[in-house]
This record gives sequence, structure tokens and C-alpha cells, in this order.
Amino acid sequence: MNTSVSIGSLTLRNPVTVASGTAGYGEELSGYCDIARLGAIFTKGLSIEPRPGNRGPRILETPSGMLNSIGLENVGIGKFLSQKMPFLREKGATVIPNVAGHSVDENVELCRVLSETPGVAALELNVSCPNVKEGGMAFGRSVPTFTALVTAVRKVATVPLIVKLSPNVTDVTEFARAAKDCGADAVSAVNTFLGMKIDIRKGKPHFLNKVAGLSGPAIRPIALRIVYEMCARVDIPVIAIGGIGSIEDVLEFLMAGACAVSIGTMTLVDPRAPISCVERLEDYMHTTGVSDVREIIGRAQTA
Repeated sequence: MNTSVSIGSLTLRNPVTVASGTAGYGEELSGYCDIARLGAIFTKGLSIEPRPGNRGPRILETPSGMLNSIGLENVGIGKFLSQKMPFLREKGATVIPNVAGHSVDENVELCRVLSETPGVAALELNVSCPNVKEGGMAFGRSVPTFTALVTAVRKVATVPLIVKLSPNVTDVTEFARAAKDCGADAVSAVNTFLGMKIDIRKGKPHFLNKVAGLSGPAIRPIALRIVYEMCARVDIPVIAIGGIGSIEDVLEFLMAGACAVSIGTMTLVDPRAPISCVERLEDYMHTTGVSDVREIIGRAQTA
């Protein structure tokens, strides 16, 4: 059985990965499974300097999902390189850092340094970050701003470049096409949907930032529709994100055309969900006589 999939020049041992922000830097997850068996670990979003994250409430459970307003809390590139990467290399994990700079220059510098770091397999560029030099609008909300960022990063990234797309736009596929035109090797789709909670006792928004990111099974049918449409219209590998937590979910997104999937919120519910999906994918392929996972990918596109 061949479970490997390709993203540019990178080959993943299987298509099951862990989404950025939901498994830290792999340390906590390693207590529940052999992280080397996963396709990849997307780390927490990294900035040059450490970030404390947002003040106030950060997480709120919702029906079939979760709102989060973490604010990209992270240890910074220095501590990541000195303390986190040695652990990940020792464990044999496939490491894909998430890059979350607040300016083009910061993102370029992060990608330059990380590209030169032994053990970094690829980079995931988070375009949902606010561009502080352009009034705070997220890089992923304006095609010209998005294009300028991806083009600048592509020039310094010497490893495969994955762009993590925001769904909070009119047409996500437009940004997927722009990413390909700028030289990205793949896109991951989708990041969280903007949501909100009102505290009716206080009569004000629950989160200090007013809005927060909605994730979990509640967004899965929407994410599946976006991935399906994207795979039909854009010739670029897609890593699917959005409420995935079971082998049934994994198979749905692969059949929709995704080359890989990322498990996020459901890892917080069951830390063994990612490795369970790896094991059950192997079982599924064995029992159905599928010799290569690529036989599954895109099956629903031709149905």
C-alpha cells in the first residue's frame, strides 16, 4: 500500500496532518502518539519576536464547534529554533512551520530563516494576519496585497510554500489561483470563519476583539464545498482544513480532491484523532483493495 502524497518537491508519508495552532509545537501531542507517523505537523504561527496573544477570553465552545481569539501567541523564531526544532527533529516529525508575520518584511525574513533551517520540510504562510503597515486589513482579504506578499515570500523560500487561505472573502478560489500564479506549491483551505458571541448578561461582545474564529465540525460542510470547488477550478494541491476528525471526514475531503487533510479542533477533543485517522485510512485501503491513496483523491470530482 502506498499512502504517500506529494506537495511540490515534498513527499508526505501519508495525507493526515495536524493543523497549525492546535498541537503547539508537537510536544504535547507526542505524549499520545508517535508524531513521526503523521504526514506532517503544522506548528503554531510564528513571528520574529514572541507574542503574548490577546487579552481576555480566548476560547468558547459553540454548538459543534469552537470560537477562538488566541491572537497568534507564540514563542518567537529564536526560541522555536533553539528549543522546539531540536525536539521535533529528534522525534522524526515532518515539520511545516506556520509563518504569521504582520508585515511583508517580517514574513520574508521569517521564511528566509526557516528555509535555511535543517528539518523544516515546507512553510505555511498565514495570510489571515493583519498587515499593520497597510491599516490592519488581513493580507488574505485583498488580491493585490495577497499577491505582493506571496510573490515576495516565494523569492526567498527555498522549500515548498503552502499558502493558508482565509474563507472570509467573496471567492476563495480567486486567491488559490493567485497563489499558484505567484509560485506557491499548494494552498491549505480553509482557515476559521469569522464569528461572534454576545454576553447577554453584560450586554456586550464576549471577546475583547468582538469577533473570533469559528472552527470545528460546524464548518465542515462549508469547508468541504469550498475544497471541492477549488479542486475543480484550480490546478494546485489543496490541503483541506475544517472540522475534520474521523476517517469518514478524511475520505470525504480526499474524494473531493484534497491531496491531504489537517486535523485541528478535533485534536483538542481527542489528541489521538490524527493517528487514529492514519491507522483507519490504512485499514480502509486494505479492506477495499486500494493500493495507492491517489486512487481515492478526486474520486468525487468524476462521479
